[in-house]
Amino acid sequence: MRKSARPGGLSRRRLIGALTALAPVAAVPAVSLPGTAVAAPESYAGLGKEAVTAFRSAWDAYRRLAWGRDELRPLSGSGSDFFAPGHTFGLTIVEALDTLYLMELDEELVTAVQWVKHELALDQDVSVQVFESVIRLVGGLLSGHLATKDPALLDLARDLADRLMPAFTESPTGAPYRYVNLSTGAVSGRHNYVAEIGSCVTEFGELSRLTGDRSYYGAAKKALRAVCERRSQLDLVGTALDIETGTWTGTTATLGPPVDSFFENLWYGWELYGDEELHAWYTTLTVGVFKYLADRRTGRLWFRQAEMSTGRATGHAQSELTAFYPGLLAQSGRVTAGRRYHDSWTALLDAFRLPPDLIDYRTMRARDPSYPLRPEYVDSCLFLWLATGNQLYCERAREMFGRQKRYCQVPNGYTVVRDVTASPMKLGDLTPAYWFSENAKYYFLLFADARRFDYRSSHLTTEGNVLRGLLHPDAASGGMGPAGK
Repeated sequence: MRKSARPGGLSRRRLIGALTALAPVAAVPAVSLPGTAVAAPESYAGLGKEAVTAFRSAWDAYRRLAWGRDELRPLSGSGSDFFAPGHTFGLTIVEALDTLYLMELDEELVTAVQWVKHELALDQDVSVQVFESVIRLVGGLLSGHLATKDPALLDLARDLADRLMPAFTESPTGAPYRYVNLSTGAVSGRHNYVAEIGSCVTEFGELSRLTGDRSYYGAAKKALRAVCERRSQLDLVGTALDIETGTWTGTTATLGPPVDSFFENLWYGWELYGDEELHAWYTTLTVGVFKYLADRRTGRLWFRQAEMSTGRATGHAQSELTAFYPGLLAQSGRVTAGRRYHDSWTALLDAFRLPPDLIDYRTMRARDPSYPLRPEYVDSCLFLWLATGNQLYCERAREMFGRQKRYCQVPNGYTVVRDVTASPMKLGDLTPAYWFSENAKYYFLLFADARRFDYRSSHLTTEGNVLRGLLHPDAASGGMGPAGK
């Protein structure tokens, strides 16, 4: 495959010197975020370096074997496309931009930015999933822009968002179609899932803030409204909507997929932009979740599935994707519940070497034994640590980091596991692009006392993209770490 030429002469000094200040836009206000000043113990310094080493092993393999492709296949030594066969968007590169910046891998960052500016093709005649395009590509370009201050990345984020907008503007209800053709604007997929409908307010809100064009935030909020105003009398939402008629096509209430990140976006829209209506919706639906879905009968806090109109329990499955919720609870002031739910996931690790993708929490048996290098458990470690300053969550992240190294590390970086119950474990052949945006970043922020990250006032999206808290060398005085080191 053709690789982009490595630019010569672009030193770290020239990269930093190219950073230009962005004037804040008042169209969508940014609000001050609360934060707790915490500091990783000195004993974690070595782990911070190990996190960078882990990232570099996968990044270097991606550069050698799959540069410009969406994702790396480390066992076969090849690349693959994420959105559609034969169409690549350099997804791993876009997802890694702010991680490269935080880890101070500036030479690699220059190379990545050059590829994005000169090789990323958006005008492709292909239908893409709107949700994944927003949280991964738009979000990655925005955080990359905020890290480098390169206006070309913002232009690309806006170009892509404009190509996705017909999914919103063509909808009779405001809930977006699931797919849109990036070249023609043709929409498809009238039956859409709640997480996919309502997980774009952070990215579109930031785009509105940076460009002064409020239409992006307006579209995202209208999508959230389409779901929230159709909640049941029990303040529960289902899993899927017919976005043309507004009728529920999936009536199971669940905290997990395909709803999960919908709850995050309600809180984040309030946290980032001070939208009181989103705060009210989040509070209302959270009360419904704890009243009808919370299940403590095993002695641990889990969340069942229920019929949205009656509250009748319909299932006891728990996806690892749901392990994001302890961190969200901590961010939204429900720290005790967040701790209890994270304790439940930690107890699961006594039974499994790595968390299966789906379990029955009553029997603690795996219903899907795969481990797709999910980041949610460690994501919650980070946010519980930031909320409480408790070293326990650093220790839990340390344990998971060690297990990922032991079971998922391969000569070309890290790979997914097909069966965590097998001995030895059965490996798959994929390094998901989100690993570069999430797993490696969370470990680094937990262990490294990152000099380019403001631990007191920061925001990471559902995909781990940093929209607040990126510090630049010219803004540093008295240190940038969590304790002002």
